[in-house]
Amino acid sequence: MRRRFRVLVVDDQPDVLSVLQAMLMAAGFDVIIAKDALSGLRTAYREHPDAILLDVMMPDMDGFEACRRLREMTDVPIIFVTAKGTIENIVQGLSLGADDYIVKPFERSELISRLTASLRRSSTQTGKEGNYLFPAESVVLDCDRHELVIGSRTVYLTPKEFEVLRLLIRHSGKVLSPDAILARAWGPEWVGERDLVKQYIYRLRRKIEEDPSSPQYIHTLRGGGYYFDAEEML
Repeated sequence: MRRRFRVLVVDDQPDVLSVLQAMLMAAGFDVIIAKDALSGLRTAYREHPDAILLDVMMPDMDGFEACRRLREMTDVPIIFVTAKGTIENIVQGLSLGADDYIVKPFERSELISRLTASLRRSSTQTGKEGNYLFPAESVVLDCDRHELVIGSRTVYLTPKEFEVLRLLIRHSGKVLSPDAILARAWGPEWVGERDLVKQYIYRLRRKIEEDPSSPQYIHTLRGGGYYFDAEEML
């Protein structure tokens, strides 16, 4: 690895935190720790780690709910490291967006190998995004020019309009909450400023939609957030 990756470890057991921190630091990682799921969420917002190790059994909020919330604001690898190792647990964790699931007890070499592999896959996927996104046959987002081409029409985007639209397109069909959009497009310090997202969705619809009052591309789930539906564009 060319640089030291930062790993956030979330676990409510101090002895487990100490062991994981020592393992990771010995392997060349920088380590951030959080002692429960809520502080883990806040730390992820603030610190932008490269990967997250997450326990399941924690007070107030379990790791499954934490994983669901983390996936709203980050695409970095999330690996469950937990004693809950039934098939149902593993399926649930992976279905919530985790990249891997390691059952305690485990060997140090297994943890480091699987963490490194997840970081490598994440880096490769990011690199393959390329300069163009194709959410539908007649739609292309040019990431160099900050342009959206819809059929024969070209829509020019401001830098922040582009960031919001690229985020929605990369997660086509998935509802993103206003806070998730704020955290990724503006930064965690903007979380809570939901009128700002509403304003940019309005601007994008005026540029993209034939009828902004009846959007075909950028949709709203009342009380939930916004999503880009590629299927309705075909």
